[in-house]
Amino acid sequence: MNQKTRFKILTLNNIALAGLKRFPRERYEVASEILHPDAIMLRSHDMHDMEISDTLLAVARAGAGVNNIPIERCSAAGVPVFNAPGANANAVKELVLTAIFLAARNICQAADHVKNLQLEGAELEAAVEAGKKQFVGFEIPGKTLGVVGLGAIGVEVANAALNLGMKVVGFDPQITVGRAWQMSSGVEQASSLDDLFSRADVLTTHVPITEETRSLVNSDRLGLMRDGSVLLNFARAPIVDEDAVAKALESGKLHAFVTDFPSAALKNHPRVTALPHLGASTYEAEENCAIMVAGNLRDFLENGNIRHSVNFPEATMPRNGRQRLVVANANVPNMVGQISTTLAEAKLNIADLLNKSRGELAYTLVDIDGKADAATLAKIGGIGGVLSVRAITA
Repeated sequence: MNQKTRFKILTLNNIALAGLKRFPRERYEVASEILHPDAIMLRSHDMHDMEISDTLLAVARAGAGVNNIPIERCSAAGVPVFNAPGANANAVKELVLTAIFLAARNICQAADHVKNLQLEGAELEAAVEAGKKQFVGFEIPGKTLGVVGLGAIGVEVANAALNLGMKVVGFDPQITVGRAWQMSSGVEQASSLDDLFSRADVLTTHVPITEETRSLVNSDRLGLMRDGSVLLNFARAPIVDEDAVAKALESGKLHAFVTDFPSAALKNHPRVTALPHLGASTYEAEENCAIMVAGNLRDFLENGNIRHSVNFPEATMPRNGRQRLVVANANVPNMVGQISTTLAEAKLNIADLLNKSRGELAYTLVDIDGKADAATLAKIGGIGGVLSVRAITA
C-alpha cells in the first residue's frame, strides 16, 4: 500500500469531541458512515459480525475492554487493535469505592424499602424507625479488601482502599514494574488466588476476560471466603460464576454482590446491586479515553508507531529516512533478513530498523533513504508470513 494523503475514519459509536479534534480536517475524514475506512473508532459497538475491509489499517477502542472486537481476524489481517488502558481508571475506582459503601451499609436495599412505604406523617416515621433494623451494616476501617488484578484500575482501587483504613491484599502474577512502582507499599501480596479469597472481607476483580479468568470466581473459591463477605465485579461478567454466587448469597457466605453487569438470574435478588455498566461512564473518562486512543491511532497512521495495542507489540521509532516501511508479520525466523534482502535487491539503503514480537505476531519498521516502488512493496508483501505492508513517505 502506498502513502495515504488523507485517512478515512469510521466511528461506530459517539466518540468524545475532545478526541475527534485530534484529527486535522485537512488530513482526516471522520464520520459514522464511511465506505472502505482506513481505521475504525468505537466504544461498545459489537464488531464480530462485521467484515474486515481490505483497506482497514487499525481499530481503536475508546476504552479498555476489547471483547466486542474480533481480535483474531484483525490479527490475521495485520490490523492492530488499540485501546486506552488506564484512561478510565479513576472513574472505575470511584465506582468500586461507591460499591463498597453501598454493600457495607445496605444503601440500595434501604432506599428501596423507604420508597415502597406508602405512608405519611407519623405512620411513615414509625415505619422508618421500625424498618431500619434490617439494614444494619458494617464499617470499612479494619476490613480486608482482596484485589484480583493489579493493573491501572486495580492499583488505584488498592491505594484508595488503604487511605480509607482498609487492609489490602492483592494478587497479580503478571504485574508490571511500572504498576508495582505506583502501588503503595502497604498493599500485601497474596501467595495465590485461594490465599486471597480466604483473607478477604471484600473482594474485587480487575482482570480481562480470557480462558484463564473465565469463572475465576467459582464455588470453590467462594467457599474459602469468610461468612458475610462482599463480592464486587466491575471487570467482565463471565469472570463470575452466577450460579455459585446465587448459592453463596443464599447460604450467607456472601452478604452482598455488586456488579456492573446485570443478568436476569441475579438482578432482582434482594442482596444484589446490579448497575447498567457504569464503570467508565463519566464525562472525564470518555474524554480521556478518546484523547488517548486518538493520539495513538494518529501516530500509527502517520508514522507506523504502535502504543497500547492489544494484539501487536509496542513499537516506536523516530523517523530517520525518506520513507518508512511498515510490516505486520507472523513471528517466524528470518523475516528481517528477507525484508533486508528485498530492499538490497532494489538498491535501497536501510537508515534504521526496528523489529518487535509478541507471541505469534511481530512488527517491523524500516526507514530507507530512497523510495520503494510498487513492485518492491508487492515483493515484501509476498514474503511468507507477511500479513500487511505499507509505505509512509516523510
